[in-house]
Amino acid sequence: MAHQPATPEWWRDAAIYQVYPRSFADGNGDGVGDLAGVRARLPYLAELGVGAIWFNPWYPSPMADGGYDVADYRGVEPVFGTLEEAELLIDEAQQLGLRTIVDIVPNHVSDQHPWFRAALAAAPGSPERDLFHFREGRGEDGELPPNDWKSEFGGCPWTRLPDGQWYLHLFAAAQPDLNWDHPAVREEHLEILRFWFDRGAAGVRIDSAGLLTKDPDLADVEPGRPHPYVDRDDLHDIYRSWRAVADSYSPPRVLIGEIWVPDAERFARYLRPDEMHTAFNFDFLARPWDAAALRESIDTTLAAHAPVGAPATWVLANHDITRTVTRYGREDTRFQFATKSFGTPTDLDLGRRRARAAALLSMALPGALYLYQGEELGLPEVEDLPLDTLQDPMHFRSGGTDPGRDGCRVPIPWSGTHPPYGFTRDGKDPWLPQPLDWAPLTVEAQHGDPSSMLTLYREGIRLRRELRGEFAWAEDAPAGVLSFRRGDVRCLVNLSTSPLPLDGEILLASGELTDGHLPTDTAVWLR
Repeated sequence: MAHQPATPEWWRDAAIYQVYPRSFADGNGDGVGDLAGVRARLPYLAELGVGAIWFNPWYPSPMADGGYDVADYRGVEPVFGTLEEAELLIDEAQQLGLRTIVDIVPNHVSDQHPWFRAALAAAPGSPERDLFHFREGRGEDGELPPNDWKSEFGGCPWTRLPDGQWYLHLFAAAQPDLNWDHPAVREEHLEILRFWFDRGAAGVRIDSAGLLTKDPDLADVEPGRPHPYVDRDDLHDIYRSWRAVADSYSPPRVLIGEIWVPDAERFARYLRPDEMHTAFNFDFLARPWDAAALRESIDTTLAAHAPVGAPATWVLANHDITRTVTRYGREDTRFQFATKSFGTPTDLDLGRRRARAAALLSMALPGALYLYQGEELGLPEVEDLPLDTLQDPMHFRSGGTDPGRDGCRVPIPWSGTHPPYGFTRDGKDPWLPQPLDWAPLTVEAQHGDPSSMLTLYREGIRLRRELRGEFAWAEDAPAGVLSFRRGDVRCLVNLSTSPLPLDGEILLASGELTDGHLPTDTAVWLR
């Protein structure tokens, strides 16, 4: 059974597993992952030792952006199952000691959402359109977009309708932005929170949490002036109202923000005691495989969280990021939002060695750990997906120059020696094709293998529960080595070019040790 912290503040040091439902497990045999598949695999997650599961959106959606275009926040997409199945999943997971975190997408809805369909059917200036950002265009005949903003997916974030008005979509055209100055938008989302909290959800992950409110005039982006839609001060009133709802439950529910804010002080504002509980630490994920850069990120992260008493979070990958094994196997190991180029040279052996070391590093740090499905298997990015199988809108909006994020969303392998590796029934192709060489990476192949990535994660998650002491750097560490203590346990990560002599009882190592020395790109926990 998974570890279930006794404290109600379980989120402070939890290991949280991210499930991308389309790619986790297919229970009905149609080639797409679903809730039935997750329910069947809950014992696997319990054995892994995580304390909570975060689900990417499972709501009804046309899937223009992998479910982040929501048509109904109170239902379940039929390809995934039913609302009743979601309720059963939440209950069954809880019986195994696994809490459930659902994804809330507040910045935008699907263009098939009833509100937007009503807005399209209504005339310019109507109350229905006030729920979104409809504007007249610039130029003599309104033929130019209302401002100079750029879409998060590239290109223009405005689409013109036959009646001449334009509507705003910071992401794909099928994802119109809501107007958060409208009271109905705010009240609707408070009700959505209550809907899922009433069904047992332990918390919510808030997508694109720093983008909701916009400058009322939709002004152009100008250097030296507050950004018209990123990290605006009026966001905090929204999250205070959400926190009040979360705190009204027993036990209190948790708010987790996806916040991309480079300024540490402004980032910390979201984590004040009456706002969110935690937020994703993208700075750590974005750093290259370099000791000085990683230490700086750890110091900056802990310093930013300390004044507001919030726990840090540590994550190496998610459904938007090039998988860790591939990223660390490249010459340039810095953060990559998507693959960025086809066929970038990758040394997967080097990437796996570094990914194993990075796993022990992130598990040893104080705070919460987030684990994206498949990372515990050491899955690489799938870089050779046939072009006709790609579905990510980032690929299409780039004109085909960027393969997008599908490579990190390929269904995970469970068993067997050939696709679909137990993900779905033999004879049915998964929604994205799996590589032919993934047989050694299946759960079945790695289970019980003391040298496997899966075993490393299981042992690391089990042992990290004992790391209760204060964090402190060892100031005598050689150049290129990260060395710190958590109580009586010391973590060493060797990013230098020379083996490092060891002294102490070895609890766990990311790779083989050589004559009492820690090789390059290897981590160890010592007592």
